[in-house]
Amino acid sequence: MNTSTESVSNTSSARLKSAAGEYLTFVLGDEEYGLEILKVQEIRGYDSVTQIANTPDFIKGVVNLRGKIVPIVDLRIKFHLGKVVYDEFTVVIILNLGGRVVGIVVDGVSDVMALKEDQIRDVPSLVTSIDTKYIVGLATVEQQMLILVDIEQLMSSQEMALLDVAVH
Repeated sequence: MNTSTESVSNTSSARLKSAAGEYLTFVLGDEEYGLEILKVQEIRGYDSVTQIANTPDFIKGVVNLRGKIVPIVDLRIKFHLGKVVYDEFTVVIILNLGGRVVGIVVDGVSDVMALKEDQIRDVPSLVTSIDTKYIVGLATVEQQMLILVDIEQLMSSQEMALLDVAVH
């Protein structure tokens, strides 16, 4: 291996090693995703939200959570996963991201899984249909494939700054 390939390999390896840990798994469309359990504050049923004008489609609005105004983001819309239908399985995962509280709407919550480093792989470079900068890696648990999302990176992206403007 030449030095640049080695350094990329080492960086990737270090990132995957730090990705090991406990994940809350949730369903969006036909796929299963995972996010770090430490970022999860609570899980609630989907309830009505107060819409805010001039926000992107994926920002459903805000809710009052024990006196705190929490923006609600629908990940199905954000990830362009087709028609959104809210049913009894639809839940909101309330996240605490460095003191910033945000809710994400998902189709359902599955499980909490402890993932080891050897279960997590890099996203293949051929996968171009999804934005891989928000993806930590792919995990395999038995016959199941999980897409591990860097929820903090996703929620702190530029478009999410609109949330702060809309809410404050």
